[in-house]
Amino acid sequence: MRIGLLTEGGYPYAVGESGVWCERLVRGLGQHRFDLYAVGRPSAAGASLPLPPNARLVRAADPEGASGNLLERAALGTACAARRAYGRRDRRRFTEAYERLATGLCAEEAEGTGGARGVSTAGAGGSGAADVGEPGGAAAFAEGLYALAELARERGGLPGALRSDDAVRALEAACRAPGARRGAAAAGLPDHLAFAEHLEGVLRPLSLDWYEEDALGAADLCHAAAGGTTALPGLLAGHFFGTPLLVTEYGVQLRAHYLSAAGADRSAPLRTLLAALHGRLAAEVYRQAALLTPGNAHTRRWQERCGADRDRVRTVHPGMAADRFDGVGEDEESGDPATLVWVGRAEPAKDLVALLHAFAEIRTRQPDARLRIVTVPVRDPGAEPYLAQCRALAAQLFPDEAAGAHAVGENPVSFEELGGPEAPTLEDTYASGAVVVLSSVVEGFPAGLVEAMFCARATVSTDVGAVVEIIGGTGLVVPPRNPRALADACLALLRDPERRYRLGAAARARALELFTVEQNLAAFRGIYLELLSHAPVRHRPGDGALFAHPAEAHVPGSWTPRAVTAGTGAPDA
Repeated sequence: MRIGLLTEGGYPYAVGESGVWCERLVRGLGQHRFDLYAVGRPSAAGASLPLPPNARLVRAADPEGASGNLLERAALGTACAARRAYGRRDRRRFTEAYERLATGLCAEEAEGTGGARGVSTAGAGGSGAADVGEPGGAAAFAEGLYALAELARERGGLPGALRSDDAVRALEAACRAPGARRGAAAAGLPDHLAFAEHLEGVLRPLSLDWYEEDALGAADLCHAAAGGTTALPGLLAGHFFGTPLLVTEYGVQLRAHYLSAAGADRSAPLRTLLAALHGRLAAEVYRQAALLTPGNAHTRRWQERCGADRDRVRTVHPGMAADRFDGVGEDEESGDPATLVWVGRAEPAKDLVALLHAFAEIRTRQPDARLRIVTVPVRDPGAEPYLAQCRALAAQLFPDEAAGAHAVGENPVSFEELGGPEAPTLEDTYASGAVVVLSSVVEGFPAGLVEAMFCARATVSTDVGAVVEIIGGTGLVVPPRNPRALADACLALLRDPERRYRLGAAARARALELFTVEQNLAAFRGIYLELLSHAPVRHRPGDGALFAHPAEAHVPGSWTPRAVTAGTGAPDA
């Protein structure tokens, strides 16, 4: 089978979470051929992972910057094509298509319309008016999107047109039309210009040379490693060639857009337009996909809320390498029985402040308790100030204590970095304590929790994201932002070794059953065959495509009126 794998630019350029998953998928399903299409900016320019024999990088493009391997007639192919102005007929086609798309974006949502349920951006960086899924608006957006794609495929020049005065005027008219979103109606010229620039980047995949018979047109199946812009080429392959689209999401891009702090300085009308754009695109991807495979129930709920059909949504848990934790997992009684361990990125969503206050309560009731905070190195400039704040709070809550007059004081809370001398590996870190704690207020699928389960560690977690789905009944779950409940749960496990060991063993068994690489590969192996059986390949003369000849053609004998030589399509002499 020939799979067109659409990645976020991470694979094969960088490892990352998405890159690791793609690498395991490609190498684990060696019977299939993978054509890689990298959408997005590589994490490490110029660095790429070696590809296995069954994979090849066909195209790569950065929607926000330079891209390569484009047709000359495409808008991104040459400077001449990029600057080319449309003639009167093409200009009219563009204006009509853009007006449809802008009308669909700006259309106000109505309750009880019978379409997909809305997703409000209130409290998530939006204006509260960016619901998705209203039938009329969604249909108009889809019509405009595909019309622009057809124009770009035939004539090129789309990026320049998207930044043109015609586009800005059409957007302004859609924002001020009757029935438009209240937030969009307040947009001014600076908002229209900023949105036009952002839209051009989001729709840049429409201008790529990927929609040809020798590219995505030759794929039996498109598999997108994320939704949104990453899945857009697969959406167009389905429109042009009828290629089935499979979308795998372990984190919802739409949710990430709502929670992103990058656009905090944008005006409310601009945030409304951007949220509407990403919401409409997500809804269209979910509507057209042959199958959606979210990595957890939390992601699945987002997809269904955005209009995905429940019959086409199937949860496939991410696969993680378990062997590296075998040594620790088979010795659940290892570790200091009075030590709590926290591992992750130092950021406000992890709520280390609440964890430190909970530990202050724990220390008053169990003075020998210790807390190890092990941070994962990140390049986020906001991580260091938050970590410094947490260090200052720990120093205030827990002054260095000395056992005697001649001893050196020591703080019961230690801040360490993964890979350093105190915490060289994840295995050593988890093995050092009796209980692993997760104190987050926002989570998707916390992989660190699964790692702790592989290590047979009892866990105390806040009820956020996919935590309950991961833990099952093998750990303690408390409400977020509740230091007292977090402290009580940790003390319950610290004071009851038998319960701790029992929960740890059950956690390891659950993780080995649900979250291994093997189960993930087995699931996608079956899904590929299932999707292909519902949408047989489009075989062409001399292509030698799968299922091009009936099985009996490979067996000698007169099974058909005229025996056919297998693989040639010619009658036997």
